[in-house]
Order: sequence, then C-alpha cells, then structure tokens
Amino acid sequence: MIGKLTGILAERNPPQVVVDCNGVGYEVDVPMSTFYNLPSTGERVSLLTHFVVREDAQVLYGFGSADERATFRQLIKISGVGPRMALGVLSGLSVAELAQAITLQDAGRLVKIPGIGKKTAERLLLELKGKLGADIGAPAHAATDAQADILQALVALGYSDKEAAASLKALPKDVAVGEGIKLALKALAK
Repeated sequence: MIGKLTGILAERNPPQVVVDCNGVGYEVDVPMSTFYNLPSTGERVSLLTHFVVREDAQVLYGFGSADERATFRQLIKISGVGPRMALGVLSGLSVAELAQAITLQDAGRLVKIPGIGKKTAERLLLELKGKLGADIGAPAHAATDAQADILQALVALGYSDKEAAASLKALPKDVAVGEGIKLALKALAK
C-alpha cells in the first residue's frame, strides 16, 4: 500500500523515526542499520517501506535500501518470525552478513542477535537457504566447505566474525583447510 516515503526527518527515537510528508507525520520503525545512515533531523529523507496491518495496529517499517526491504519480506514469511524479530535480525546483521551466515550455515552468528535462540537460528538457516544468499547481498563467490571450516576455526580461536571473514577474502578459492588456517592467521597477525 505505502511503498516509499520522501519528506523531512522530523524526529529520531530509535528504532522509530517520524517522516513529515507535506504536513503529515508518518511514524516509521527502521532497523538500526538504516537508523545510523539517516540524515540529521530537519533534512530530507527517502525510505522504502513495508506496511503491516494487524488486528490491533497498523505499522510502517522503513528501509534505506531495496535489499534490506526484500530481506525483511523474506524473513517475515518464515513461520514464527514476525516483523519485530525481522527488524531485530536486520539491526544485528547487515544484509551481506546475513547472506554470508546463511551461505555458511553459521547459526552462531544468528544466535548473537537478541531474541534469536538456537532453534530459531536453525529455522532461519533452513528456510532462507537458497533464497537469500543467491540473489540478495550475495558475496561475489559462494563460500566453499573449506572456507566455512576455516571461518569456524578462526572464530573458535577468538577472532571476531568480521576479522575472520575479512581474512577469508585474501585466501585462494581452492585452498585446503589446514593451509587456509595458516594463511589466515598470518594475515591476521599483521
């Protein structure tokens, strides 16, 4: 129904903003990734939206990119995942990070998001496999099983997800697990 709002950013109260469109103020719930990229209050803003009508409320969700909105729509199709949880997922991980977690089937990254338990994380991985990583925010090349093992090993050694993922980019695609871990550790030591 309402696909996009363009107007003046009137208020910022995380995770909600008010967008003034010619005198009408729309309350819009946004993921934190979008919230941090918004302009200052009083400046012009444009948000893609998704309108949810429930028995007790009508809520407008806003997104800074088409990828975020498409991912949100994929998430709310999953049984047991409502708009609030989908917003939480997008606040905890970027679309690219979520796509990578799904490609690698890494439930550990999802469990770190508040409100996501182990069962929900596994359901998300199962339901989104082949849907999210393939067309939305997909990495340039799909991660191999060896790369997934290398990533898990680096995380187990205490490196953050971002550090481990960054070190994977420098590795050859067809590297063996043992050699890949050695090369990644050398890169991380610099």
